Amino acid sequence: MAVIDAFLAFGGLQTGPGEKSGNALYKRLIRGLSRSGSAAASNFGLGRAMMSQVWDAMEFTVRPVEVNEILPWRELYRQEMNCQIVHDSLHPREGWTQPYLIELDGETAGYGSIVVGGPWAGTRTMFEFYVLEKQRSRFFEAFDALRSASEANAIETQTNDVMLTAMLHTWAHDIYSEKIVFEDKLTTAYRVPGAVLRKQEPEGSGMLLEVGGEVVATGGILYHYNRPYGDIWMEVSETFRRRGYGTYLVQELKRICREGGSIPCARCNTENAASRKTLQKAGFVPCAHILHGKL
Repeated sequence: MAVIDAFLAFGGLQTGPGEKSGNALYKRLIRGLSRSGSAAASNFGLGRAMMSQVWDAMEFTVRPVEVNEILPWRELYRQEMNCQIVHDSLHPREGWTQPYLIELDGETAGYGSIVVGGPWAGTRTMFEFYVLEKQRSRFFEAFDALRSASEANAIETQTNDVMLTAMLHTWAHDIYSEKIVFEDKLTTAYRVPGAVLRKQEPEGSGMLLEVGGEVVATGGILYHYNRPYGDIWMEVSETFRRRGYGTYLVQELKRICREGGSIPCARCNTENAASRKTLQKAGFVPCAHILHGKL
């Protein structure tokens, strides 16, 4: 506040009771300068430089909140991502996540979330980070405040999440790729003579691919990600691999997904060359990696 008080003195002003916000002080300063004439105005250049220090000195505050308190900002995050968000389903799982609201000068500047449950139990892994556009000139400071308040010890993100990926490569170490994320780009028309695709029984959510009366592969579509995306999975029985059955199954699951009004997507382990080739033959192309790093 010493810098602010010195700056206000240029306009013959003093800080009023309860008048702590940068916006309120700045408005009073402008009014004071207009009343003080050329003497105050002549110092305005120096005063403006001092005021820039005031804005830079404003610190982000971070506090833990409930999931429902970040929903408006999560929706903005989803809109900017405009793709399958691999960890989108974590927040609805009770006890799995802890969101944080990031604020600056009493206004929301963004949010971040860590995951502490499920496969991430025993860690504090940052998986979402979003800063409102008007505060992105202080992007790194916002994350540093979030990192400190949340006591995060790892980051996991998909590389088409530009914000958190930038923070990963700035702050993290021991970074590795866990999976490759694929998006649908091409329509294929493979045929397998005698192939029959049917639902698993009883009331199974997966699909069975039969050839000559034998089940050669299984697969399905998971819809618990951000809609309208549907995540395709498949597995070919070992004795029937390298015959094109996996490619055909993925192709047909894509068709079912599209016919249901959803957008097909997929992922596989980074080192799984066979799955990579199968997905690409069926019209998928890589669009991101899922990266993990320690803080």
